[in-house]
Amino acid sequence: MSDPVKRDLRAARVAETEDKILRAATELFLQHGYAATTLTAVAEHAGVAARTLYVRFGTKAALLKRAVDVAFAGDAAPVEVAARPWFVAARTAPTAAERITALAAGTRRMMERSGDILAVALQAAVVEPDLAAAAQAGREATREAVAEFWTRMDADGLLPGGLDLEWLTDTTAVLIHAETYLLARGMIGWTADGYERWVTTTVTRLITSGA
Repeated sequence: MSDPVKRDLRAARVAETEDKILRAATELFLQHGYAATTLTAVAEHAGVAARTLYVRFGTKAALLKRAVDVAFAGDAAPVEVAARPWFVAARTAPTAAERITALAAGTRRMMERSGDILAVALQAAVVEPDLAAAAQAGREATREAVAEFWTRMDADGLLPGGLDLEWLTDTTAVLIHAETYLLARGMIGWTADGYERWVTTTVTRLITSGA
């Protein structure tokens, strides 16, 4: 068997093992919470050796962070959110309405996938500095992505004159951030459909009445 084939097989096995671990970890974190979930329990639930899990992730906080990252992205591929097809569409669709629709739909799918496990991570962040730092990095990344969204929209001539791009960025970043989704879901009882409609309507109003 050639070396490239061997490398491919090893990579596939590593990916399969990581997937099993992350699915097991997510189930246990959601069922029992962060504090009550142990790495040993995750390894047993995943059907892997405890050493495999420790070597791959090292700490429980690192495991939870990885589970959150994969939930946000939708898979374990090393492709950042900004390069995902839905966000590319949000930056390049021919009309402002289509871009806003793509942004709202893509955000909604991320929230559906990641909302529950993110809630666990935010609770754990109170006692885990690494998770607190990851949460803050996520907030900053959201704002950067939104800034790019509006900058491209403006450069493509799709915005009315007189809009404050920094205000648009700050306001939209709060609207579409996962913590806002969790708040709306918990406080108002919004479904994912309701959240998507709200984002679409509100972001549209930002540019039609915010000049």
